[in-house]
Amino acid sequence: MDDVIERILTTFDTITVVGASANEEKSAHGVPRVMQAFGWRIIPVNPHHQVILGEPAYPALADVPEQVGFVDVFRPSRQAPDIARQAVAAGATVLWLQLGIRSAEARQIAESAGLLYVEDRCVAVERARRALRAPEAAGQPEPQGQPT
Repeated sequence: MDDVIERILTTFDTITVVGASANEEKSAHGVPRVMQAFGWRIIPVNPHHQVILGEPAYPALADVPEQVGFVDVFRPSRQAPDIARQAVAAGATVLWLQLGIRSAEARQIAESAGLLYVEDRCVAVERARRALRAPEAAGQPEPQGQPT
């Protein structure tokens, strides 16, 4: 699993976040904010907001107007299979279910379609464990005053 996580975090510089939140109290806001601070571009997917973290938000994965690669999910486990199907339909390469989110069905859908799959792991924790920055941001100074 560590090899897969390393590959994802060192390959993709954009993260499409399904369930991104505008509420600063939620991890679905704080985690993408941390990733953004370390150079990743965030594409929020949330049907209730037009802008999150200064980026245009889209109601569904199918509405994202560019190729989707790395899909990070902040939705309940029961929704993961449907999100996996949407990720496959959108042409994603990675499906990552955040800490506490697990789904055997989502895993089967993603892996059958050839997606890299991670579940029950926090992308920001994994980034910090490896002291990584987004591939395009590597070599730039660390952000000041940002959580790690």
